[in-house]
Amino acid sequence: MKKFLTRTVLAALLSGTSAGLLVAASPAAAQIGGIVHDPRNYSQNILTAARTLEQINNQIKQLQNQSTSLLNEAKNLAALPTSTLQQLQGQVDQTRQLLSEAQRIAYEVKDVQSAFEGRYKGAALASSSATMVANADARWKDSVGAFEDAMKVQAGIVGNLGVTRQSIGTLVGASQSATGALQAAQAGNQLLALQSQQLADLTAALAAQGRAQSLDAARNAAAEAEARERFRRFRGKN
Repeated sequence: MKKFLTRTVLAALLSGTSAGLLVAASPAAAQIGGIVHDPRNYSQNILTAARTLEQINNQIKQLQNQSTSLLNEAKNLAALPTSTLQQLQGQVDQTRQLLSEAQRIAYEVKDVQSAFEGRYKGAALASSSATMVANADARWKDSVGAFEDAMKVQAGIVGNLGVTRQSIGTLVGASQSATGALQAAQAGNQLLALQSQQLADLTAALAAQGRAQSLDAARNAAAEAEARERFRRFRGKN
């Protein structure tokens, strides 16, 4: 009987020890309200949720960067709201109008050739006395008219300076406040156009002044040639 009881107790102890070893080898689990809570699965779920949140944040950052890029592209494509092109064209047209009103001898090669053949050289300097007097008067009128034309052109250019100064201020302000590459480029192009208009005015002034000086020099040369012709005739009569 003792042997039987001893064997029964040993079997029970060995059974309890095996159960304890099994519990120690397996992850801890708790049963709450009939639901088994596994800490290992819980940690895995938290890690998965964190990674998903990180991916969502990265996607949000990408969308923000794309939005910023699109806004910058929109700014670069925005046109300059300020334009002085009409004013510049008006100034150029005014200068051209003054040049087209040149008196007696226009800015045309054929007109210059015709005037010089008729009044400044060749047979015109050896014609009759009456014709020589008429030619001398015509040459004087050519010179006076040319100087008057030059002064008109100069006055027109001086009148443009006020508008030019205003345009420069407007374009410089627009360039400094440009929100994109296109606006800055357009402001720069308009400033270049303004500079070209000023160069055109300067060219017109130089052309008008040079024309007047050339005609006056030609008048003096023609008068000298006529004087020699008259002196030759005077000596022939004597």
